[in-house]
Amino acid sequence: MTTFTELLSYEDALASFDPVMGLEVHVELGTRTKMFCGCSTELGAEPNSQTCPTCLGLPGSLPVVNAIGIESAIKIGLALNCEIAEWCRFARKNYFYPDMPKNFQTSQYDEPIAFNGFLDVQLEDGEIFRVEIERAHMEEDTGKSLHVGGATGRIHGASHSLLDYNRAGIPLIEIVTKPIEGAGERAPEVAKAYVAELREVIKALGVSEARMDKGQMRCDVNLSLRPTPESELGTRSETKNVNSLRSVERAARFEIQRHAAVLSSGGSIVQETRHFHEEDGSTTAGRIKDNAEDYRYFPEPDLVPVAPARAWVEELRGGLPEMPRVRRNRLREEWDVTEHDMQSILNAGAVDSIVATIEAGADSAAARKWWMGELARNANEQGVVVDELPITPVQVARVAALVADGSLNDKLARKVLEGVLAGEGTPDEVVEKRGLKVVSDEGALGAAVDEAIAGNAGIADKIRGGKIAAVGALVGAVMKTTRGQADAARVKELILERLGVSE
Repeated sequence: MTTFTELLSYEDALASFDPVMGLEVHVELGTRTKMFCGCSTELGAEPNSQTCPTCLGLPGSLPVVNAIGIESAIKIGLALNCEIAEWCRFARKNYFYPDMPKNFQTSQYDEPIAFNGFLDVQLEDGEIFRVEIERAHMEEDTGKSLHVGGATGRIHGASHSLLDYNRAGIPLIEIVTKPIEGAGERAPEVAKAYVAELREVIKALGVSEARMDKGQMRCDVNLSLRPTPESELGTRSETKNVNSLRSVERAARFEIQRHAAVLSSGGSIVQETRHFHEEDGSTTAGRIKDNAEDYRYFPEPDLVPVAPARAWVEELRGGLPEMPRVRRNRLREEWDVTEHDMQSILNAGAVDSIVATIEAGADSAAARKWWMGELARNANEQGVVVDELPITPVQVARVAALVADGSLNDKLARKVLEGVLAGEGTPDEVVEKRGLKVVSDEGALGAAVDEAIAGNAGIADKIRGGKIAAVGALVGAVMKTTRGQADAARVKELILERLGVSE
């Protein structure tokens, strides 16, 4: 059961204090092998089946750096407008924890591969906020602890713990911001927007899927308060391993309110790590936070320094893809949509799906309509993003084509999408199996129209008398007779023709 801390209201907190944030984002690289050995990084293997003497830290084993890991780090640094070091090296970060088999983490300390950059992020009202980047450095992940027997899955209350070292040695890039100042009451929104934009950059580079729900990208939210923007920085807390955009925003907001409550009552903030709780958006204390000197960093003696050639760095720079914000602005103009609509598309994770659907032959309006309508609703019900649905852009483009040529109306198209999502086959196969084509036979439509007029003589008289709006009732009757498989526009035309009325 989470212990909920007494909070100051958000408005009162911001009236008395100025928030300063620091965000540390760990990105798990999508390499086939680990950072310093040849073990597989594939997910889902049996515990401790993807290990070797090197990633287990056994005596006599020697690390070899992953070249793709170095390349990915440089790409990330360039995309974040960083300087790329001409010479850097790895260091040992020494600490004891059960899921760290070597009792040290191979990381970078005072010589990161990328430093002094920035990322411009767009807030919901269109304002651009620049987040300064301190560094992006290479390191390896730890193993995974599984605490068994307790109610919460945490070590407190567990009867025993199990360790899986498959993840130990997975390549990571840690991206650390400089203190984020000047955000004021929008600090939580800035945090969320920054992590969202960073995720899009990582995905565009192709160096990681950056799935926060799978731990491929996670954020540590550092926060402190000071009386005024001119005051010295306050004592910070660090909320660890926050794994969704919404949670990043909630963690920052909660910590602002918690810090303000402590400081307003005359207390002092403890420099510590904190755990975030999804169920109520609160944080609880973890451990006292160590300073850098407590880790006894020293250069890694078993790895040579990394000195990326300038020609190689420039070659990588020339091969960078179009950055997400630039691409979104271009697409927004091409699709002729508002900033708000584009933000909704981004929030739904539908940008790439819509682009691919257009490339498969659909027009942009139809592609947006289906991904942001029926498919977004379905994804929301399942708690996934749209690109995780079991339907491809090619299939969505085919549904749009069937609507465009009159084979389907919107109601039938929704049924086709439902069938594809249910695994019933391609759109054409679903149409065939379910008998969903629009009734286009003029004879059959005419018979259904005549039946509707005969069965609703009063409504027909109103239409003849000039109340054209009443035609909707007769259209509805025909649609019911044809099980929704008639072209409503053509049905209306036939009804008016039969009644000798024009619009």
